[in-house]
Amino acid sequence: MAEEKAPSYEQAREELAEVVRRLEAGGLTLEQSIELWERGEKLAAVCEEWLQGARAKLSAAMARRSEPGPGPLDAPF
Repeated sequence: MAEEKAPSYEQAREELAEVVRRLEAGGLTLEQSIELWERGEKLAAVCEEWLQGARAKLSAAMARRSEPGPGPLDAPF
């Protein structure tokens, strides 16, 4: 069985918003509601993974920026 490609952050966020809208609208069977809830949990995990990756990249970039050494601000001209 082929693995499903993980959606981008934006795709996951949009689908998660749609899941929430559908759940809030009601009118679903219990089984449909559970399926949507489970899909929402997976999408929330995808979003969290993207955000954690972004935080790690930002932290690394900020750490590199604060390291001493030659850089644009240290150049004599």
